[in-house]
Amino acid sequence: MTAPALSLRPPAPRWALPALVLGAVAIGFSPIFVRLSELGPLATAFWRVALAVPLFHLWAVAAGRRSGGHARLDRAARWRLVLAGLLFTGDLATWHWSIHLTNVANSTLFANFAPIFVVVGAWLLFGERPRAIFLAGLVLTFAGAACLVGASFTVSTDHVLGDGLAMITAVFFGSYLVAVKDLRNRIDAARLMLWSSVVTAAALLAIALLAGERILPDSLYGWLILFAIAWISQAAGQGLIAEAMGHLPAGFSSLVILVEPLAAALLGWIMLGEALGPIQALGAILVMAGILIARRGT
Repeated sequence: MTAPALSLRPPAPRWALPALVLGAVAIGFSPIFVRLSELGPLATAFWRVALAVPLFHLWAVAAGRRSGGHARLDRAARWRLVLAGLLFTGDLATWHWSIHLTNVANSTLFANFAPIFVVVGAWLLFGERPRAIFLAGLVLTFAGAACLVGASFTVSTDHVLGDGLAMITAVFFGSYLVAVKDLRNRIDAARLMLWSSVVTAAALLAIALLAGERILPDSLYGWLILFAIAWISQAAGQGLIAEAMGHLPAGFSSLVILVEPLAAALLGWIMLGEALGPIQALGAILVMAGILIARRGT
């Protein structure tokens, strides 16, 4: 009697890691767009998702034609899509609100604690037990992220609510990434992003209306900012992340997304004239070194 063949995870395609990095860079634009928006944080978050839904629909249609048609979603997948949509609702609502209540540096740093929750969730749900070298890379990457925002980071009682919301954002976003990884083991990225975004958009619209925020911008400039955050940060950024996470470990994926504060710092330098000093340069090096080290532990 022969021994059963071992089931091994197929190697990730070469494009998966570059796609993940590009997605993180794309969502690095979002803090700038939120600050430039004419609308409040919740209304901006609603349009960020709603204006991306048509693009996700086109993607889902194209993916269905390429694969010869989509299989019907079972009840478990539908409930998981609803959960992913609600988790992303919490992520966007708390983060966009925190950006208005604290500075971008504090909000970005605290929100990027999400990998901690992803590593724990991936260990419990998918058996992705972190190795010591991966944890070393995680610590190094966090140190780099702290250096990137260190010059602008402030500790003040005036920022307590905003900082607290950014920490809650990390919980929501980490949980969302775990939900995305779980769904990517079941369905394609296109349908995942389409239906979870429909749930997110509906929930954010209700929250924005209850909060009394103005829903429509006043000018063409306001609409352009909304389309920019929807098509760049949401459609391109989150779409690429969801696609790549179907091929990469959840914990490592969440760590690579810490390229976002590096991208935000560079974009702030290019678009807002916020020069980078030697501490920020050190942070960039630490972030990239941490990711490379963590890659050896996955």
